[in-house]
Amino acid sequence: MFSPAVDKAWHDLLGTPAHAALCLETASQPIRRVANNGHGPIAWAAAYEEAYRPLPEIWSADADGNVDQDAVARYRQTGTVVAEWDCGPASGETPPRTRRRPPAGDHRPHQRSAPAHRRGTAPR
Repeated sequence: MFSPAVDKAWHDLLGTPAHAALCLETASQPIRRVANNGHGPIAWAAAYEEAYRPLPEIWSADADGNVDQDAVARYRQTGTVVAEWDCGPASGETPPRTRRRPPAGDHRPHQRSAPAHRRGTAPR
């Protein structure tokens, strides 16, 4: 996982009733985790952005919550996130489905929108 802060929260959730409920809600089945070390682009980042909004800065935070502003700037410029990970879904299991974007007028706090060149609009 590219955010130690999110990774810690995720690992605290694993094996709990809340994790089981989340798996059933998002994938309609349990999702087991297995050791799987790797490094590279995070393939689901674009799907997340399409469904919700750009990734919040917490995804670029260390275990103490300090945000890596260089990583945030690279993501905002390119739309690509590169990371290291130590686990993933067990082989053959369906990854969680992506939920739809919240309806217009949903005023939940979120990160600034993607740069104009990534939204397909010209800068103002």
